[in-house]
Parts: sequence; structure tokens; C-alpha cells
Amino acid sequence: MSVFTHLVAELGRFLEPALAESATAAAIVLFTVLVRLALHPLSRAAFRGATPVAGCLPLLLQLPVFFLMYQAFTSGGELLSHRLFAAPLGSRWTEALGEGGPFGAQGLVFLALFGAIAVVAAWSAVRGRRSAAAAARTAAAAAASAPKKKPAGAAAPPELTAEQQEVMRKLGGVLPLLSFGTLITAAVVPLAAGLYLLTTTAWSVAERAWLEYRRTRAAEQPADGAVRSTL
Repeated sequence: MSVFTHLVAELGRFLEPALAESATAAAIVLFTVLVRLALHPLSRAAFRGATPVAGCLPLLLQLPVFFLMYQAFTSGGELLSHRLFAAPLGSRWTEALGEGGPFGAQGLVFLALFGAIAVVAAWSAVRGRRSAAAAARTAAAAAASAPKKKPAGAAAPPELTAEQQEVMRKLGGVLPLLSFGTLITAAVVPLAAGLYLLTTTAWSVAERAWLEYRRTRAAEQPADGAVRSTL
């Protein structure tokens, strides 16, 4: 038994008195939250760095956890006998379709999972487009307020061409839609892995929203202090 399987099994036993046969599913969610909590300092550091690949390193570090999750529910073992309501945690969407169709007992569990993932993906897409639009407005305002005359010998900052601006505008509209790719993945992996994807994706979106809120508040505080000092 792997360390991962042992941890999930122990968490499931701890939650079993309250959640019965769905305890292992809840243990997967709890385990995912614990992993994301451990990675939060790294996510925060990547966000503060404001790099184009901010958050990619925490995602890469989760890949081994996702692989272990996939292996635990596809290669046999004690976890395969556990369920989320009517659906076995090791089952896939295609198998649920053969057990009563999309609206059968197992199919409804997957539909609820897909619905939750779609809500998170839509939230991520909306926030992504808003962030892209805000960045574009900030860049335009900075360009408009920049001094027209440059000191002798000073290098002028590079300006984006019309083609580059159009490419950035299109990317800002397309990239947020990539979050819906999680739906495709959840449809082909075991239910347990789908639960992990839902939990970690929801955490990522909520975490970034919180970090952006904290950054906005930190930027507003000096201005608020300056206003109060003049009163």
C-alpha cells in the first residue's frame, strides 16, 4: 500500500462515522485541500513575482499527486470498493452510462461533478477576461500618461504594434476558456481523479481571487493614508 493510499484510507476511516460510504470521497477532497495548503506559500510567491507562468510550478508539483490518485483507483486495491453515493470512485463516465444512462443513479453523480466543474471553469473564465481587460486598460493609461520627450541618450520603451495588440486581445479572450478543458479530463478519468480536479481547480481560482483582492487592498491603503493625512 502506497503512502497516498494509506493517508486517504485513514482519513476515510476518520470521516466514516459521519459520511458513511462517501467518507473516502470526502477524504480525497480533504487530502487535496491539505496539498494545496502546503503549496500556498509557493503559489503566493509566484503570484507576487507577476511572471507569465505564475502558478505553473505549483501545478507541476501536483502532477505526482494526481498520478498517484489515478493509479490508486485503476490498479486495484481497497479504495476501489468505496463510493460517492451510487458511483464507485474507480468508475468512469462511460461505465456510468452503461449503468442506467446519464440520468441513472451513477450518471447523476457524474453530472453533478461536471456541473460543479463547469461552474468553477466559468468563474475562472470570467475572472480571466476581467483581469486581461484591466491589464489592457492599465497599459493604455500608462502609455497615454508617459512623457512624450525622452532625455537624451535614454532608451525608449518598446511599443506594441497593432498586430501585437490584436494578438494579445485574442489571447485574452481564448486563454480563459482553457479552464473548460478540465471537463474533458474529468470525463475520461476515474471519479476519484475527477474529485481531485474539481477541488484543486476551485482552490486555484479562489486562491488567485483572494491574492488579487489582497494586492488591491494593499495598493489602496497608501492612498487612503495620504487622504486621511490631508484632512
